[in-house]
Amino acid sequence: MAQPLTRRRLIAAGLVLPLFALPGCATRLGDIAGLESAIRRLLTLSSQRAFARLLADEGFFRDDLARIQPPPQLGGRSVTAALAVALGTRAVQDRLLRVVNAAASEGAARAAPVIYDSIRDMTISDALGIVRGGPTAATDYLASAMGERIFDAIFPGVGNALRLAENGVIQRVLEVATGINFPGLQADVTRKTAAALYRAIGREEAAIRADPNAAGDPVVAGVFGVLRR
Repeated sequence: MAQPLTRRRLIAAGLVLPLFALPGCATRLGDIAGLESAIRRLLTLSSQRAFARLLADEGFFRDDLARIQPPPQLGGRSVTAALAVALGTRAVQDRLLRVVNAAASEGAARAAPVIYDSIRDMTISDALGIVRGGPTAATDYLASAMGERIFDAIFPGVGNALRLAENGVIQRVLEVATGINFPGLQADVTRKTAAALYRAIGREEAAIRADPNAAGDPVVAGVFGVLRR
């Protein structure tokens, strides 16, 4: 099928995406230009690793940190007895969970190039503060810089995936639920996908900060390694 092939190509593209060029290794925390490049490289590596995990087969569904739950009106984490009866069986509920997570993966694939472009183009106002910040300081800054652009990038992919998924499941649960319709479901999954992406990128950022030398990038190791000496 064309969809998995597209994902594999996106993953490959992300993994070989060239890091931003830097004239020299910035080892002094006073070199602001070097710090900005190091932050971009850190975010690029973190994003590549996050996408490689989440866009693998059932990546969102299998990831405890990123897994998307249906909105409360469709059961969420705790399905009410009445809704459970209406949905039929636990297998149907499980299928719904897989459907929304597959939709999240499709939306995330649409977001990847937008995130990479944002990393490359964003203005970094406090590079030193980000370098010295907490485990996910760069990811938090990226989320703030992107604003609603990530929602706009994810939203169409989520909608397409939900429409192409097992429509019987989606239609059935929407008939049962109150206070939600298809656009509401699409928006809910989109918001949760964006939040899950940032959590996944932040997880990778924290891992790189914890062991900069293992990042395989001399600039990241040079800048963030200074803080661990």
